[in-house]
Amino acid sequence: MAEELGKIEKPEAKKFKGKRKLYLVPLLFSWSDAPAEYVDRFNLYWQQVGEHIVNLEAKIGMVKRVYHESVTVADEDGLSVLEKLSPSSCQIVRDKCQGGAHLEAVEDKELAEESVDWERLLLMGFISPKVARIVSDSFIEATRKRYEHIAAVVDETLEVNEAAVLFIRENHMVQFPDNIEVFSVMPPVLDEIHRWLRDRSKTNEESEK
Repeated sequence: MAEELGKIEKPEAKKFKGKRKLYLVPLLFSWSDAPAEYVDRFNLYWQQVGEHIVNLEAKIGMVKRVYHESVTVADEDGLSVLEKLSPSSCQIVRDKCQGGAHLEAVEDKELAEESVDWERLLLMGFISPKVARIVSDSFIEATRKRYEHIAAVVDETLEVNEAAVLFIRENHMVQFPDNIEVFSVMPPVLDEIHRWLRDRSKTNEESEK
């Protein structure tokens, strides 16, 4: 079970000495015509994420490895991909790499692409229940394999007494090994973003009636 940052304000570094630590960051995105009120919250979110990671590093351990959803290549090649995929998280990743951390290729390219394609099909909707079931089952299976691969890479590369950070979507299903201490980075503005998105969705639904 991940521990929220707010619940470990003064952890003793020695408590985690010799253990593997993983700082888990929910991955959020913006879009080209996003409303200003969302963009402001989005920018504040990533600012707070950076501050919280620094806080964790000071208390528990410096980040030695970085994992990021959708990154299938390591180091500079991975940063080039990340710059286009998620500039906000990329800036934090780049800062950690400049400080000596190593960006790992956490994803299997084929599994990641298959999972994304099945998800896109699901979003289209179907007339045939049979086709809907086939696509849904295929998506679930591809996603299961994808997340198993991510867990395996983290387990294989994160060494004893190291700390790492993983950027991944909130609804992920990765099961981390029991011998990895997981700390959820949950900036205060995240709840506000969730509330804003829910209200926006509700408003859109009502306008379509």
